[in-house]
Amino acid sequence: MDRTEIENLFRSISVWKRGHERAPHKPLLLLYALGRYSRGCDRMIAFADVDRDLRELLIEFGPFRRAYHPEYPFWHLQQDGIWEIEAVRDISVPPGKSPSRSVLLKYHAKGGFRAPIYEAVAIDPYLRASLAYILLEGHFPATLHDDILSAVGLDVAFTLSKRRRRDPEFRHRVLTAYEYRCAVCDYDVRLGNTHVGLEAAHIMWHQAGGPDTEANGLALCSLHHKLFDLGAFTLTERLVIVLSNQVYGNHRFDQYLLAFHGQSIRPPQDPGYVPEPMYIRWHRRQVFKGEERYIPQSAPAYGSSYAAEEDEKYHPE
Repeated sequence: MDRTEIENLFRSISVWKRGHERAPHKPLLLLYALGRYSRGCDRMIAFADVDRDLRELLIEFGPFRRAYHPEYPFWHLQQDGIWEIEAVRDISVPPGKSPSRSVLLKYHAKGGFRAPIYEAVAIDPYLRASLAYILLEGHFPATLHDDILSAVGLDVAFTLSKRRRRDPEFRHRVLTAYEYRCAVCDYDVRLGNTHVGLEAAHIMWHQAGGPDTEANGLALCSLHHKLFDLGAFTLTERLVIVLSNQVYGNHRFDQYLLAFHGQSIRPPQDPGYVPEPMYIRWHRRQVFKGEERYIPQSAPAYGSSYAAEEDEKYHPE
């Protein structure tokens, strides 16, 4: 297989869809395999390793779930022309279904790239980089790319010229809407006339179909942008900041994150730029990790009208 054929297979992987729900299982498994191959590992990977390692990747970079199922992508990736499994003859499942985790472990199942694809990626670091770029750009925001690459042990470099075309005015419009200040912490640092460390975040990720509009954007400092994309905090539909009960730290955590729990965001200058509830709901369901921390009734807020309208479900009597 030539490089173009392989790249097209990776672009066209069939990802489970239901509405706008995220399903990063296959992209993460493929990135995990690329990382192993870059280190000279064997083509076939034991499901026991995938079960352990992919589960950790799904917990960190996937949407919050009560249970995680690495067996699903391990089995269904066969349908995409990239992956094959040893011991498949010993496993009988109805069409469209997947064997249970216990069955895959019982038969010591192994999976990996088909031989022609493995041989190509094993010797060509540029192809590995290209495939990683396709997977990351297609399924994850840029704030998470380096973390995912580090987690799977893949050392690649990307060029900005390869990035998919986005609306070049999105950043300018969103930062203008929030008067070039972080909507969470009011951060505003400039070097001469250049704003440093301030970014335009999509609430509903671009990769999930979120539009490049002010109503789907927030001006955030680089720290809060990263935490927002990781699901450490989210918003209520009343635009109140809510932290996950899974995020914690020392006094710096108290200062940079916990201090804003229960506060309203700094509102945009025009009511027409206020985040749309549909995008906030997507972020809460598909990005936010764990459960919401309790918000004390006396939680302070910015002096905006949003604080007085906080969603009642976050204030148990």
